[in-house]
Amino acid sequence: MKFKPIDTSRIKTYSLAGRHSKVDASESAKPFMPGGSFRDFLGTLPGILAADNFRQVADAIVTAKKGKKTVALGMGAHVIKVGLTPVIIDLMERGVISALAMNGAGIVHDFEMAYQGRTSEDVDAEIGTGSFGMAEETGRAINEMITAGVKGGLGLGAAVGKGIAEDGYKYPEKSLLAAAHRLGLPATVHVAVGTDIVHMHPTADGASIGEGSLRDFKLFCSVVASLEGGVYINLGSAVLLPEVFLKAVTLARNIGNPLEHITTVNMDFIQGYRPNTNVVRRPTMKGGRGYSLTGHHEIMFPLLAAAVLEGLEA
Repeated sequence: MKFKPIDTSRIKTYSLAGRHSKVDASESAKPFMPGGSFRDFLGTLPGILAADNFRQVADAIVTAKKGKKTVALGMGAHVIKVGLTPVIIDLMERGVISALAMNGAGIVHDFEMAYQGRTSEDVDAEIGTGSFGMAEETGRAINEMITAGVKGGLGLGAAVGKGIAEDGYKYPEKSLLAAAHRLGLPATVHVAVGTDIVHMHPTADGASIGEGSLRDFKLFCSVVASLEGGVYINLGSAVLLPEVFLKAVTLARNIGNPLEHITTVNMDFIQGYRPNTNVVRRPTMKGGRGYSLTGHHEIMFPLLAAAVLEGLEA
């Protein structure tokens, strides 16, 4: 077959004035003026894509707080390691965050911050010698708190929070779980056995860990069942909490909670399959809105917290 260049003289055009355009100059960013306030800075952001989504997420949290709706934070342990505990505790104390959920690694770093004000060992340096995760105080204290708390009828989050708050550690104010205990907020811990360093220690009791985590799952389901008109944030958990959240959503709906008007948010520096499927998309297919905000926790979450506080003051 032989081909000749196509004849473009016959194409059909239309007037640019009548075409829908997705970007308008009025939505463009504005230069920030030195000396301005944080509220001024928020006003300089473009009304486009992620910046617009960021504002919408902040507005949804403000609306939920003013309407006395649930704002639940599910988080990975990395959130503690990058120094966000004080920001989260402040939001808890202000009544913005009404429930907290974390994975099993979260209690490790939460405890170590309360115990000595430092956490996060150098895994690369320790794995070759077999000493990774073998800190005596961490393994013994956490496992003893879990066993005693579960025997007393508590879930994992309440057991560790109570232990940290009452056992005389040096820095209890640096603990999320102790803050939840002090404030009377639900704080749940969701464990996959074998994923956390404390499971390697001889003080680990599988029956207590399993029972405590199951209790926390049921408590978390109660939190999720109250999310109509509220907000769920998944901050840095790539697998475990997105899976737990999806099961909690279906259980809550199964027993009569429609959850038709919910806002879900995934915040992480890499957007993965499970968070975006199980947090952002699937739970909001029946109604509501899901958002993905990409960026480092230590930058994005303080920005979101500040935007929410500004919105509450407006």
